[in-house]
Amino acid sequence: MTAARGAVAQPALAGVVGTVTGFFGSVAVLLAGLTAAGASAAQAASGLAALCVVIGVLSIAASLRLRIPLCLAWSTPGAALLVAAHPGSFGTAVGAFLLAAALGIATGAIPVLTRAIDRIPSALTGGLLAGVLLPFCLAPVREAVVSPVTVLPLVAGWLVLSRLAPRAAGPAVIVAAIVITVLQGSAGQVLPPAPVLTAPAPDPLGIVALGVPLYLVTMAGQQLPGLAVLRANEYVPPTRFALVASGIGSAVAAPFGGVQLNLAAITGAIMIGPDAGEDRSRRWISGVASGCTYLVLAAIAGVVAGLIGDRPPALVEAAAGLALLGAFIGAISSAIARPDTRVPAAITFLVVGSGIAVAGVGSAFWGLLAGAVALAVFTVRR
Repeated sequence: MTAARGAVAQPALAGVVGTVTGFFGSVAVLLAGLTAAGASAAQAASGLAALCVVIGVLSIAASLRLRIPLCLAWSTPGAALLVAAHPGSFGTAVGAFLLAAALGIATGAIPVLTRAIDRIPSALTGGLLAGVLLPFCLAPVREAVVSPVTVLPLVAGWLVLSRLAPRAAGPAVIVAAIVITVLQGSAGQVLPPAPVLTAPAPDPLGIVALGVPLYLVTMAGQQLPGLAVLRANEYVPPTRFALVASGIGSAVAAPFGGVQLNLAAITGAIMIGPDAGEDRSRRWISGVASGCTYLVLAAIAGVVAGLIGDRPPALVEAAAGLALLGAFIGAISSAIARPDTRVPAAITFLVVGSGIAVAGVGSAFWGLLAGAVALAVFTVRR
């Protein structure tokens, strides 16, 4: 009886821990992205709640059906992209969410697209992701100069935890920053998690300019690593099912302000790997537990969104930058892995990281375009 309880308790605990870690490790980035895209406080709270509900339902249903730990999350790189994209209005961002969702569904439904996504050069995808994350990772540097008394102890604590408990470092620093912000009275007003519908804006250029990079950064930064985590733990990834399901979920969440859904990658290792128990046939329980945890978190979405406020306080932004440093390092490493494509990777990274906007189109689009041109020049046969 005790062994049977342990066989359920260990994967269930892994699902809860992985979900809470992912939620608090990236919620500040999500809210910052939605706010930068033009969302009001109520729209941002609605987006967070919608994502939690859709992710929760899909994780439970998929894990029960497939009997594997198919754990979903929102696209943290996609949320970070919104800061650099300058969509103009939240309606344009919602249209881009829907376009990216449609592209994700098409990728899963059409085998040739599924294969093609694997062939996108890492110089472009890594440079894009690194450029998107750069402003966040610079925040701790800026804020350490402005508010050294509060930021430097946060950095010191993050360094110690990164050495002793790397998985806990990101979420811990985010929670600490939120607590300090509340104690300082810098938080926003607590909001009820009421759904707020937003119609797509009639802005085809803006929607395409944001939607395509959003699709690419989510696919390269989250979906493919998420599939790799499943493979690394000896599961056969249901690639087409996962892409179509997350695309449909994204389309459902988008009108309520939700960014893209994808397979959990970093925290997925907690919920899919040995932490979820030695018996791989029982690890699907962690996916169900993850989904249930997201449904609970949906109920406090308004509280979290209100505490962080319309614009995440400087301390929370600094903490988010620390939490994203690992993802930034991974993106840079991927971008410059091949010596012959390092110049295109650097061009993509610099243009995206610049934050420029030309003709109302943000730097993510121009960075991809500049990188693609440079890649063509450097890889053409002589």
